[in-house]
Amino acid sequence: MTTSTRPGGALRGSLARISAAVTALVAVAFLVPLTLLVGDVVRDRALADAFRTAAAVGPVLAVTTDPRQVAAALPAGGPDRVSVHLPGGGVVGTPAAPATAVAGAADGGTASAVDVAGGRAVLQPVALPGGRTAVVEVDVPSAVLARGVLRARLALAALAIALVAGSVWLADRLGARVVRAAGALRAGSARLGAGELDVRLTPQGPAELREAARAFNVMADRVGDLLAAERERAADLSHRLRTPLAGLVLTGRSLGPGPVGDQVRALTARLQEEVDDIIRQARGSLPAPTASPEDDADHDEDDVRVRGRCDAVAVLRERLDFWGALAEDQQRPWRLEVPGGGPVEAPVDAGSLATAVDALLGNVFLHTPEGAGFRVDLIRTRRAVEVAVSDGGPGIADPDQAVRRGASSAGSSGLGLDIVSRVARGCGGRLTIGRGTAGGARVALVLPAGES
Repeated sequence: MTTSTRPGGALRGSLARISAAVTALVAVAFLVPLTLLVGDVVRDRALADAFRTAAAVGPVLAVTTDPRQVAAALPAGGPDRVSVHLPGGGVVGTPAAPATAVAGAADGGTASAVDVAGGRAVLQPVALPGGRTAVVEVDVPSAVLARGVLRARLALAALAIALVAGSVWLADRLGARVVRAAGALRAGSARLGAGELDVRLTPQGPAELREAARAFNVMADRVGDLLAAERERAADLSHRLRTPLAGLVLTGRSLGPGPVGDQVRALTARLQEEVDDIIRQARGSLPAPTASPEDDADHDEDDVRVRGRCDAVAVLRERLDFWGALAEDQQRPWRLEVPGGGPVEAPVDAGSLATAVDALLGNVFLHTPEGAGFRVDLIRTRRAVEVAVSDGGPGIADPDQAVRRGASSAGSSGLGLDIVSRVARGCGGRLTIGRGTAGGARVALVLPAGES
C-alpha cells in the first residue's frame, strides 16, 4: 500500500474509502435481495405461462379423449413439453412427472408443480364427463426457469459498481474542494508567518472554511494595523527626539572652534545620524504613501483620537522659551502673537499640542537658512483655535506631498507635518499649508474651538 504524496491526498483518500464502504453496504443491503427476487419472479412467470398452456388444453379434452386427436391439438414449437395423462392410464406425449404426483393431482383435483429431471413440471387436472379426470402435464426446462436471470443480475452488479464509483468520485470532488480551501488557508498562514502582511484569502470551500478564511483576513488586517501602528509610534518617537537634538546641534555650533566644541559637534552629529537611521528604518517598514491629504481626511476613524484640553497660550509660551533661545543663537527674529484676555482653551492635551508645535518650529530651523525669522500666531474665533507658524524661508513647493507620511523632497524624515496632521485629525481639526506675509511658508494647525 502506498501513501499519497499530493497535498491533501490522505484526506481525499480517506473520504473516498469511507464513501466506497458506505455505498457498498447500501448496495449490498438493497441489491442482494433484489437479485434473489429477480430469480423468483422469472421462475414464477415461467410457471404461470405453463399453467396457462395447460389450461388451454382443457377445452380439447372436454370435446374428445381420443389420443390421436388430443396429440394433434397439443401446442407445438414452444420450449415446454406438453403431455396428457388420459383416464384409464393412457398417455399422450412424453411425460416426465412421477406417476404418484400425477395420481395425486388427479385425485385431489388441484393444480400443482413438481420437480422433475431438468426442470419442473406443472400438473393441471381436467374434469371430464362421467366423473373421469385427465391430467395435463407441462414440463418447464431449467433454462426457461432461469431465462434472463443472469443478465438481470449482471445489470444489478454493474449498477452497484457504478453507484460505488460515482460516490467515490463525488467524495473525491468534495475532498478536493476541502483540500483546496484548507491548502489556501495553510499557505496563507505560512506567508503571513513569513512576514507577508498583505496576504489575503479568497473564501472558498465549505461554509466552515469560508468563515475561517474571512476570520484569517480580519486577523491579517488587525496584525498589519498593529504592526503599522507600532512602527508609526517608533518613527514618531524618534522624530520627537529631533527637538532636543536640534537644540544640541545649535548649541554645538555656538561653542565655536576648540576641542570641547568639536567633541560636542561630533557627538551630536553622530546622535543625529542614529536618529535619522531609526526614522528611515521605521519609515521603510511602513506602506508607501499613495493617498493625498484629502484622502487621509476621509479616514479619520483610523487615527488615534486625541483627548483632553489645555491652555494653548501657556503651551506656546513654554515652547517658545526653548525655541526662542535657539533663535537668538542663530540671529532669527521671531514673534509670538496671542489674543489678550486670558487663556485660550484648545481641545487637545498639552503634550500633543507641544509635540505639534515642536514639529512646526523644528521644520523652520531645519529647512530655512540661519537668520530667517518666524512668527507664531494664536488665533481664536467662535468656531476654531488656530496655531499658525510663518517663516521667512523659501516656502513649501508641494504642500500635498509635504503632509504625506514618510514623503519628503528636502532630505528630511517626512514625518514632521504628518505628526501635526494626525494631532489635528485626532481632535476633529485640520492642517493647512500656504504662503505667509514674509514670503515663506505658513503652516496652521486648525482645531475646533473649546468650550468657554
